[in-house]
Amino acid sequence: MPEARLVEGEGGWLAPESDGWYVLNAQDARWLSNEMGWYCNFEGDEQFPEIGFNLNFLPPGKPIAIYHYEPHQEGFLMLGGEAVFIVEGEERPLRRWDYVHCPRDVPHVIVAAGEGAFVLAVGGRLGGGGATYPVDATAAKHGASVDEETTNAGQEYAKFGPLVDSGYPGGLLPE
Repeated sequence: MPEARLVEGEGGWLAPESDGWYVLNAQDARWLSNEMGWYCNFEGDEQFPEIGFNLNFLPPGKPIAIYHYEPHQEGFLMLGGEAVFIVEGEERPLRRWDYVHCPRDVPHVIVAAGEGAFVLAVGGRLGGGGATYPVDATAAKHGASVDEETTNAGQEYAKFGPLVDSGYPGGLLPE
């Protein structure tokens, strides 16, 4: 397998242009942002077919996603800050170096607390199927629930504004 070619985007960030292996520093990768915070997935125009792998910086009170469950497992590692893990309608506090394992079909979301949260998220993509977004009172208290159960939360995510190229926000990663 050849090395993928990294190309420079309009914002000066780098992304793979083709299949293949590559090394890409998070500070040089494409970052997207909206009201939910900053997001870096290390991918180019095509998603990785087997796993999702991303860094997320969440401002205080902002969710990493909308409360959901899906037919794939996910894992989250708190790299910094504080957060609340809402799982099956219950709250669990998270702090630096806490790891969350979330099996398939378990409703969940992470919401930043304190001064924000820096989270590494990994999730499976094999097997097909998308997320379901159930109504949950605990998640709603944190602004992270839909008003009506759906499998298409596009309208709900639109409330946070479009994801725009923003570049590395600085200060998140040790030099």
